Amino acid sequence: MRRRRKTKILATLGPASSSPEKLRALFEAGVDVFRINMSHTSHTLLAELRGHVRALEEEMGRPIGVLIDLQGPKIRLGTIPGGKRMLKEGDRVRLVRKVSSDNDTDIPIPHAEVFAAMKQRHGLLIDDGRVRLRLFGEKDDTAEAFVEVGGEIKDRKGVNLPDTLLPVPAMTQKDRSDLDAALNLGVDWIALSFVQRPEDVAELKKIVAGRAGVLAKIEKPKALAALPEILELADALMVARGDLGVELPLEAVPGKQKYITQMARKAGKPVVVATQMLESMIGSPSPTRAEVSDVATAVFDGADAVMLSAETASGEYPVEAVSMMDKIAIAAEGDPSYQSIIDSQRTPPEATTADAIMAAVHEVTQTIHARAIICWTMSGSTALRAARERSEAPIVMLTPSIETARRMSLVWGLHGVLTDDAHDLDDMVDRATRFAFQEGFAKVGERVVITAGVPLGTPGATNMLRVAFVGTK
Repeated sequence: MRRRRKTKILATLGPASSSPEKLRALFEAGVDVFRINMSHTSHTLLAELRGHVRALEEEMGRPIGVLIDLQGPKIRLGTIPGGKRMLKEGDRVRLVRKVSSDNDTDIPIPHAEVFAAMKQRHGLLIDDGRVRLRLFGEKDDTAEAFVEVGGEIKDRKGVNLPDTLLPVPAMTQKDRSDLDAALNLGVDWIALSFVQRPEDVAELKKIVAGRAGVLAKIEKPKALAALPEILELADALMVARGDLGVELPLEAVPGKQKYITQMARKAGKPVVVATQMLESMIGSPSPTRAEVSDVATAVFDGADAVMLSAETASGEYPVEAVSMMDKIAIAAEGDPSYQSIIDSQRTPPEATTADAIMAAVHEVTQTIHARAIICWTMSGSTALRAARERSEAPIVMLTPSIETARRMSLVWGLHGVLTDDAHDLDDMVDRATRFAFQEGFAKVGERVVITAGVPLGTPGATNMLRVAFVGTK
């Protein structure tokens, strides 16, 4: 099944989309990768959902990716007297390191790491930023603060500390258990929440040991400050606009989204734009005009993928949401200005043979109007380099590795085909042109550009470019 767009679609599974029949409908509507949120998924349900996806993959004959999203640590309030309390702007309050407090003036926060790291003038946000405090004094187990933005606080509501580097790992014991279960099942991507520093990603990479791709969710200001170092370690990034929009001024989020997208594109690594893309479709069969524009903006920026969360997990119109996202991406990519905008964002190739070859592939493809770029790859590195160039022609990735085919289903423009490795150069060219014809990318007599690494089967050794005509075989 060939997609008519290059931008990929992630959809989150949940109560509204967990049956085999619904998964099939979502895939046919346009889903390329299914996301499973471990905040709401048991290990039994994880195995069941993964099984449904693999059965669908076999039925459709197309590689389908599975992304597991780890919950990460959650900082929450303790128990408040009466269950809730109203704070007014200008009020002075006392934060205490307790599970609960009988004192009406205290706000309990049962997290020692918060009190160890908070400093004067640091901000503290409660309930997704609905209430905002500013510290003016701190001790070992208490802190004084005044209310900048008032409102009602309730038991166990979430706490964000945008100015504070918290001395906590990105993975909890629950995350490690979920990670073990996911890796044992064989998933394609692990999304890491609560990333603050490169060491968070390095720890996960060490545990994963190449068994899945590691995607770092950029949702904290501290991660933005260390983005180049995080990007060097991560296999992909996500613009997680939920927490990012809580911890940063809302008006700053669009600029940061573009920055993260541009950095990932420059590095040749996939980038996903997520959170509230078609939020109104949770309860409505059609989106707002602003939401359509939001999705289109991510497409025009060259993001590898756009993601649906509650829209498909618990919404009333999951299939319609995917179909709408598919239509928006197709329309944006078909706009007369799309390719010129994408081309203007290209960066010079790195000073390596592989990058030079892929830059040449891009230029040759554009010059001769080749119908497709055919990449032979074992590890996916050749296909990633081809995608980095954002050429107008579609990219057909031929690989003998089902793991690579699944993982690359997240990547812009790639159409994965599972096949045995080529025996020699003649076989490489013959099968490349045959697949271009069979998959509907080129007609007899049209040209394609083929790239691979020679000797054949050598991972990461992209060093060959070949122009070939599609024959009658």
